[in-house]
Amino acid sequence: MYKNYNTNQLILPLDTRILFGDKDLCVIIHDLVESIPESQYSKYYNSRGASSYHPKMMLKIILYSYTQSVFSDRRIEASLNDSIRMMWLSQEQKPSYRTINRFRVHPVMDDLLKNLYTNFRAQLTENNLIDEDAIFI
Repeated sequence: MYKNYNTNQLILPLDTRILFGDKDLCVIIHDLVESIPESQYSKYYNSRGASSYHPKMMLKIILYSYTQSVFSDRRIEASLNDSIRMMWLSQEQKPSYRTINRFRVHPVMDDLLKNLYTNFRAQLTENNLIDEDAIFI
């Protein structure tokens, strides 16, 4: 006898947040990015053209990818389809590798990313996830 396994059954979407603990890295990144005031993103806002992905979501996927030693835009795009944590951070949105690259090299985001890295390290140290002596993440 096998356990019930039916791939044709209709299932309701499940909030994947319940799968992660409070000290999970993706939750810490989520909390860090959400703690940034909305005014920090106003410089990135563009009123022309098609609507863009929210900078908070883009920051979350980039920060999480970097912690997983994923630096390639194409690999980040692929992990949006493979990693349940990346799916949760992006809320099932799937920006292309070109969009990820344009966001990363945008001059406004450069200062914000530098500030985020220092805040991220401070928050990881505060939660006892890394030592004070850690040089890199």
